[in-house]
Amino acid sequence: MAAVTFRGVTRRFHGATRNAVDHFDLEIGDGEFLVLVGPSGCGKTTTLRMLAGLEPVDEGQILIGERDVTNVPSKDRDMAMVFQSYGLYPHMTVEQNIGFPLRTSGVPKRERAAKVREAVDLLDLRELLHRRPGELSGGQRQRVAMGRAIVREPEVFLMDEPLSNLDAKLRVQTRTQIASLQNRLGVTTVYVTHDQTEAMTMGDRIAVLNHGKLQQVGAPQELYDAPANEFVASFIGSPAMTIWSTRLDAGMLDLGDAKVPVPESVASLAGEREVRVGLRAEDFSIAKNGEPGLRMHVDLVEELGSDGYLYGRAPIAGQELQLTVRVDGRHHAQIGDTVTVRADTQRLHAFDPATGDRLS
Repeated sequence: MAAVTFRGVTRRFHGATRNAVDHFDLEIGDGEFLVLVGPSGCGKTTTLRMLAGLEPVDEGQILIGERDVTNVPSKDRDMAMVFQSYGLYPHMTVEQNIGFPLRTSGVPKRERAAKVREAVDLLDLRELLHRRPGELSGGQRQRVAMGRAIVREPEVFLMDEPLSNLDAKLRVQTRTQIASLQNRLGVTTVYVTHDQTEAMTMGDRIAVLNHGKLQQVGAPQELYDAPANEFVASFIGSPAMTIWSTRLDAGMLDLGDAKVPVPESVASLAGEREVRVGLRAEDFSIAKNGEPGLRMHVDLVEELGSDGYLYGRAPIAGQELQLTVRVDGRHHAQIGDTVTVRADTQRLHAFDPATGDRLS
């Protein structure tokens, strides 16, 4: 096991107008589960491939422990990678697929068999040992791919969107298994996904990328409660944060026919200028009869059992705001209704309209 360090790592592709990865600095602790997340094309897979030695580094350094591996061939980096496509050999059994990297490394047969048994027991694959990949479900194939990575006992695990081919139910089940397995093995793991729900539920820390630049790195709750900028605020959390432009009048926020005080920390930084403010769906609530607030027309209702979400439009400060409100899943308004919405502004997020950076 080892820590991983990126120092000013940059990758540029010929003919591109910007760097695919731009001066990327990050330290990943020994045994940490770090998730790289961001929209398609943000540079997360390129970052992983540079760490794996599958993509060259144009500037900067990559270290594993104290060893500079920037120009070290992939085969000499002591890493194991799990891909989206599984990469299993169709003519081999589960047992043969898992043991293949040990066989090519010249590990003796008896030792190889012991390591394969250990991985198989860890992943609950014993009953599938003699099946071939074509006879397995997607989740079973993914576990075999992980078994093949585990037997190598690498310093670092690399995972590139390993769950994207699975259906929704199996994806939830398998991500729990992966997180639990990594916790037991204690191997430094870098996991790439575009799914922010995966990132929030799996990683010790999350690194958010956009346009090749690191936006923020921190624990899941830290990114949710204190996003560094408007991009992170809108990307992390489902449903997305509601964000709009406004002016604070003497520390008060205009919410339809109500004016609500904001925290002093926000008011002092925002002043009287225009700012971007945001609230999450759980920070809104349906007003009781006669209470002032935003008048929202309900366009869509999302039923989730115990919870629900109302999606709608509300006029505010001369604009039409697209609003999302979390409600009781059993008692709520319906499509076409108009409801009055109140807000808990103690959870208000404020951003600079020019830079997008957080103000508080």
